Amino acid sequence: MSIKSPAQETAGTKRKVKALSQDPHAVRDVREKNLEVAIGRQVRELRKRHRMTGADLATKAGLSVGMLSKIENGVISPSLHTLQVLANALSVPLLQLFSGFEETRGAMHVKSGEGVEIEREGTRAGHNYQLLGHIGSNESGVVVEPYMITLTTESDRFPVFQHEGIEMIYMLEGIVDYRHGETTYRLEPGDSLLFDSDAPHGPEGLIELPARFLSIITYPQ
Repeated sequence: MSIKSPAQETAGTKRKVKALSQDPHAVRDVREKNLEVAIGRQVRELRKRHRMTGADLATKAGLSVGMLSKIENGVISPSLHTLQVLANALSVPLLQLFSGFEETRGAMHVKSGEGVEIEREGTRAGHNYQLLGHIGSNESGVVVEPYMITLTTESDRFPVFQHEGIEMIYMLEGIVDYRHGETTYRLEPGDSLLFDSDAPHGPEGLIELPARFLSIITYPQ
């Protein structure tokens, strides 16, 4: 069995790190918070993009010019049938008419010591889990579960956890030998470990207790 530290894992190897392609400072176009107004603006923009007059689009969609004007100005809430005929007339998917709408983006603030203590399925004895927040269905398509995990002298040492997704551990206190697959890593305060959680993993050796670490698990919705 080999125990590797993060430093040993990369020792003697020079790697070129690619610049991240995502710009964290990029600001998207401001979206409309009123659904009717968002739909109206999108219909108008698409109509102009197709170089169509209001009368042209109204005729093609089988609507009156007055009805189309009310939709484009966000005065009325059109039915799904009306939106479908407009989408067909504009040769776009129905969902594109909603693309300018700003949905509510979730956030959860958990004060120190107020994380919910839970029992995860398959949790070993003596592993104390505090769930630090949860956001349900969201547009990203990803679920994130952040936990504060505490291990004591009563904690089991067997690396039997296995689940879908990616997991990151950040060590806060204590020292643990943490196994992932066939490799064991010595984790000390300040160390992190990022891994594919579909491989068997877990604390195999509890070297200095109590041990506390953040475990952040991500997987598809």
